[in-house]
Amino acid sequence: MLWFVIILIIVIAGWHWFEGQQDKTLFKAAEGKICVNLHAAEAKAFLEIHPETQVLDVRSDVEFRGGALPGAIHVSIGDAEFDHKVSMLNKAKPVLVYCAGGMRSRQAVGRLKALEFENIQHLHRGYNSW
Repeated sequence: MLWFVIILIIVIAGWHWFEGQQDKTLFKAAEGKICVNLHAAEAKAFLEIHPETQVLDVRSDVEFRGGALPGAIHVSIGDAEFDHKVSMLNKAKPVLVYCAGGMRSRQAVGRLKALEFENIQHLHRGYNSW
């Protein structure tokens, strides 16, 4: 049992280290652009201050039907037309992107950056943290 706990601690610590390393590059904004990783309380505060924010849910259809953030626009990251559909959003307005736990939405952040969105907000740990 002790070995299991030790291994679990090592895996969790390793994951947090890996995620932190990934975040250093992913959430580095280009000049004149914003790209940040927000915890749930920070995201809620951001939405209150910036009601014009486009909330982008990149989870599956089933997950979205099970509940979503208020006013969320649903475009699954697995959709073959993802880039085309999200490029229809206003690139000058803030966009808060999320999935269930934060991995798929991190992929979406990279795609939104490539599509030259100016203000990308990411919900750390996703809908599960909300």
